[in-house]
Amino acid sequence: MIKFVTSNSHKYEEAKALFKSKNIELSWVKMEYEEIQAEDNELICRDSCMKLTEKIDSPFFIDDTGLYIKSLNGFPGPYASYVQSTLGNSRIMEIGAGSEAHFKTVIGFSMESEIYTFTGILNGHIAKKESGTNKFGYDPIFIPEGYDKTLAELSTEEKNIISHRGRALDKFMDFLSSRGIK
Repeated sequence: MIKFVTSNSHKYEEAKALFKSKNIELSWVKMEYEEIQAEDNELICRDSCMKLTEKIDSPFFIDDTGLYIKSLNGFPGPYASYVQSTLGNSRIMEIGAGSEAHFKTVIGFSMESEIYTFTGILNGHIAKKESGTNKFGYDPIFIPEGYDKTLAELSTEEKNIISHRGRALDKFMDFLSSRGIK
């Protein structure tokens, strides 16, 4: 059984649906943990994994996600969660509406004293108005490339097929399968 360490129920629910589709057992370790401040999601993810190995038996994984807005020189990047809770979607739209953007998720997996990372990216742009009922983070203001609606307007299944987290988790689950881990 693989443990997902996160305090975010939305992230857990997305991962749970994907893992179920691949018949991999997933459990939730609901906890907050301190993260370093850095400009790179992978560095943050690796550091957090190393620190958590002292508290949690492996195998486990974590997720670090950032939103990079081109017209804001990549801001908020790995500070996306803090910026979202501080400014909210309306302020992000005021300063970044219409701009190209991308989400980047890095999965950090700790197993037998080793840390592996898997990255998923979703390109798109910032919407000019909030839309959708699945109100998780920036989803109501992010329109994926090739779509005319926000992530919040997609079902969980549709979102998981194209999302940054879904892409990172697919790579991770392929890795698990190649190692015979279920």
